[in-house]
Amino acid sequence: MRRSATRSSAQHGFTLIEVLAALVIVALGMIAAIQAVTQSARNGTYLRDKTLAHWIGMNVLTERRLQAGAPDVAESTGRVEFADQQWQWSMKVTQTQVASLRRIDIAVHRAEKPDGTPLANVSGFYGEAVGGAGGGAGGVQWAGTGAPGTGGEDEGTDESAPTPGKTPGESPDLPTDSEE
Repeated sequence: MRRSATRSSAQHGFTLIEVLAALVIVALGMIAAIQAVTQSARNGTYLRDKTLAHWIGMNVLTERRLQAGAPDVAESTGRVEFADQQWQWSMKVTQTQVASLRRIDIAVHRAEKPDGTPLANVSGFYGEAVGGAGGGAGGVQWAGTGAPGTGGEDEGTDESAPTPGKTPGESPDLPTDSEE
């Protein structure tokens, strides 16, 4: 009898309720960890798809800019396979207030979700040249605007021409060593 009396007073170990409570706490922690890993994987997939969609939008925009003529003011769609996936893009070309400039807006979706929110929206412009390169004799004539700081009148002078007797890049306001 003595033996059972000593064992109950110095009992070691866990009760069934303590073990069950510990298991519930561990299970809840594991569920939270699994959800965090799953969310991280979803975010990685979303960011990869968003990056690919942006690249597709930039490719479509570049293709339109490289065409010989200006794109028509209209809406169009297309499909492309990129990174072993099917993608759908829609493009809207609108005329801006500047006659030689058109705005191009492109939305890119996964092909299986064409009506959802686009993964990427890309905007750009297509402009036609209005003057020759370098602003030479064939350049654009700006009547009545004048150079900045000249009071708004077009005097027909070239402010970049050097002052007679001075070398280019020399400030006309500062005396030179020979003038002192």
